[in-house]
Amino acid sequence: MPPKKNASGSRNQPQAEKQEDKKPNAPVDQKKDQNQSDSKAASAVPTKRKTDAKDAPAKAPRRSARGASSVQPDPVRLMQYLLSTESLDPCRPKDEIDDVQKRGSTLRTYSSSTFSPFEELICAVILSRPIGHGLGLRSIRTIFNDPHDFTTPKKIRDAGFEPVRKALDEARTQHRQKTAEELVLLADAAVNHFGDNEDDVHMEKVRRECGNEWSKEKEMLKNHVKGLGKTGLDIFARRIQGLWPECYPFADQRTLSGLQKLGLPATAEELQKQLDQHSTELDLTMFPGDDKEKKRRAFVQILERAVGVDLEGNADQVRADATPKSE
Repeated sequence: MPPKKNASGSRNQPQAEKQEDKKPNAPVDQKKDQNQSDSKAASAVPTKRKTDAKDAPAKAPRRSARGASSVQPDPVRLMQYLLSTESLDPCRPKDEIDDVQKRGSTLRTYSSSTFSPFEELICAVILSRPIGHGLGLRSIRTIFNDPHDFTTPKKIRDAGFEPVRKALDEARTQHRQKTAEELVLLADAAVNHFGDNEDDVHMEKVRRECGNEWSKEKEMLKNHVKGLGKTGLDIFARRIQGLWPECYPFADQRTLSGLQKLGLPATAEELQKQLDQHSTELDLTMFPGDDKEKKRRAFVQILERAVGVDLEGNADQVRADATPKSE
């Protein structure tokens, strides 16, 4: 291996030393003294000092996927963004975005449409199956829109198992046969236990018989709906609280995780409090009902957009889009 160069670019030993090494019978002590001198010279060569953190140049803030700063937006601005149509695409899977562009804005989707309690129960059963979130949303779009339109107990019962299974085949989802069986049984349960007739999608019978107590309503639903467990009940509660105030405020752990990633309050109660405090600063005119119902529906939409954004991996993008460019 060739000898190392020193800081000046020459070899470690000066030229004079090389000539002395060629002389015969050089005294051992002389060589030793020379080596010690070389060692001191080498130690005198300045070494590269590790830069202290305080001396390092200031780094630019990290950027989101869209190139905007990852500065945490004001919570009120963030809530308003999640209540706007601008937040729809970041919470949707790509195939739903493509489907809406192809079939028009009237397409009923889980991300943007208002559903009846019966439809919400169908969604809870589908989304609690062990399938990907995107497959679940595609199944919902398929069965709730033309040509199937399975939106009432009567329509599902009149169609029967095979057309429901074929609709799920069209959605290219998984567990089609079992899910079709559960949806037909759900339609039967809605007629026999939840509503006053085959066209009743409001399920007010559940609330009447349970005295508007969510714990009892939840137990009744669980007892009569095959395939509806804790996950499905959490999904149903997250959405239905906009209409059923007895289960407000509620947020399941999956949704709370999405809220935290956006920088919003980490509990349902804290989010409700913040929404109440700033409701006059938010545009709630798109929601029906009195002030209390508007707030509940806004609460639901914030939860849904937060969990959708999290599932699509777009939290950084949403924080950036909700932050004014001057910040």
